[in-house]
Amino acid sequence: MARIAVGGLHHETNSFAPQPASFERFLEADAWPPLSRGGEIFANTEGANLAITGFVEAARARGHHLVPLVWANAQPSGPVTEDAFERLAAMLIADLERSLPVDALFLDLHGAMVTEHLEDGEGELLARIRRKVPQLPVVCALDLHANVSQAMVTLSDALVAYRTYPHVDLAETGARCLPVLEVLLARGRLYRWHAKGDYLIPLPWQCTDIEPAAGLFDLLRQLERDGVASLSLCMGFPASDTSACGPSVLAYGSDEGAVAGAGRELAAALAQAEPGFAGRLWPAEEAVAHARRFRGDGPVVLADTQDNPGGGGSSDTTGILAELVRQKAEEAALALMADPEAAAAAHAAGEGATLHGLPLGGRHGPEGVEPLVCDWRVEALGDGRFVATGPMYRGNRVDLGPMALLSPAPAPGVKVLVSTRRLQAADQAIFRHLGIEPARMRILVLKSSVHFRADFARIAGEILVVAAPGHVIVDPCALPFTRLPPERRCAPRSA
Repeated sequence: MARIAVGGLHHETNSFAPQPASFERFLEADAWPPLSRGGEIFANTEGANLAITGFVEAARARGHHLVPLVWANAQPSGPVTEDAFERLAAMLIADLERSLPVDALFLDLHGAMVTEHLEDGEGELLARIRRKVPQLPVVCALDLHANVSQAMVTLSDALVAYRTYPHVDLAETGARCLPVLEVLLARGRLYRWHAKGDYLIPLPWQCTDIEPAAGLFDLLRQLERDGVASLSLCMGFPASDTSACGPSVLAYGSDEGAVAGAGRELAAALAQAEPGFAGRLWPAEEAVAHARRFRGDGPVVLADTQDNPGGGGSSDTTGILAELVRQKAEEAALALMADPEAAAAAHAAGEGATLHGLPLGGRHGPEGVEPLVCDWRVEALGDGRFVATGPMYRGNRVDLGPMALLSPAPAPGVKVLVSTRRLQAADQAIFRHLGIEPARMRILVLKSSVHFRADFARIAGEILVVAAPGHVIVDPCALPFTRLPPERRCAPRSA
């Protein structure tokens, strides 16, 4: 059996978001574990829906010996600071050098990391690894939103991406990396094929539960056969200002013709699917009014996609909240409003207290977004620590810092879940932690683009994607790119 080093470094970078990813952000636990080193990796990721967890479980079942290095993640945000990247990369390289000799390396990466000083974070990390171990087989798990660079392809032996958005298959993807690595160990190399798509896809319409993405991934599974060990479609993360921004098709296998043929067929299908990547975006005023009129079963879910912290949003914009208050919505709950100052004030005051003239949210822009100032009643308090129960985060030990449930005096039927740390509202356990049963509400406002569908679609009477101001701009054509190649255009934004 093989001696395999394992590690990972995760960050999805929104080049246009205001909050950078400092080293301290990688030290924090949120829905994912904190920075972990050595044996801490196994303890902190056990039972979680993470690629490294799936790989470790599969490799142990096959009798391989695993050597843990470093695993780190920070919530999506603006670029990773130079200090954070250099410290984390140095840790991983040092631990890899100490672990030698090993037979192979597995890395759990994202694929859309931009730093203050590097356009291609993962490409640079792999380059540094290659300078130390030029012949070592290296297999990487990637996020479905990876912006795959040519450097990432050249400097690795195989890149294997998630196939679902919402990402319910992270651990499954890690497990799928093992047989690819075992083939590499047995054969020494795999044929590879890589092509970039020529358009950017808005995040809300990348969902693999709906067309055209659902059909593309059905085709992918059909093509992964007979000499094709792994076939991946990365949809890309459109808010990363890099020359590699956009979709990619990746194919690996033992049969060069089969690998190229599968890659070309999937890439052709991706090109033909461009007109289908569109959907309706609701203005906040219309969305709230429609939700208030709705009389079907289940709550109306309003997806606050442009303030999605999973895409780098600040999770504190007030556009939809202000509309809920203006229209005096009833049985409405919003999650999550990341405002540590408000959470601290609520805990200092205690349950049942009124926070007079408290400014809530709106501290990080964009232009025109301001705090919502009024009197707030403290309905409930929590420590922000709970175990997630939904399909994506299930089993993860969440730590959002002190939390509070607040209601505004002008519209007491509106409940706002306030947290200290950012996390997109993709798990019903977030609501239950503060005593709210989401299925019993009439309106749920979720700061999320797509991940919420994994746990909320089954209870929703209707889902509306809402365009309120935020830093996760739906339309890639509206972003001020400086590095995007001019031939890479934008798919339709809305229908």
